[in-house]
Amino acid sequence: MKLTIAAMGLLIAASPAVAQQTSDQATEQGRQQNTQYASDAALTSKVHTALANDVGMKTLTRINVDSDKGVVTLKGEVDSADTKRRAEEVAKRVSGVTRVNNELKVKS
Repeated sequence: MKLTIAAMGLLIAASPAVAQQTSDQATEQGRQQNTQYASDAALTSKVHTALANDVGMKTLTRINVDSDKGVVTLKGEVDSADTKRRAEEVAKRVSGVTRVNNELKVKS
């Protein structure tokens, strides 16, 4: 009986430390997620800016840019295969882009 009471006492005493560790881990995971979201948003913005600054990229309003850990996805509709290719080339040149998924469709 004394052993059971002693074991329960140790468990109760350790609970705040375990809870704190779990809370700290959750907080750190949240920070990492927020940092990743901010990084993705910044990369998306940089790609948008690069597309807007490229001569002839007037179709920017029809191009959707998404970023996830350095991978940029281009979606939407463009006027020509040349514009589709140029959009991909411009996105690839942006610092921080590791890969481009070009899902742009050419208007028929």
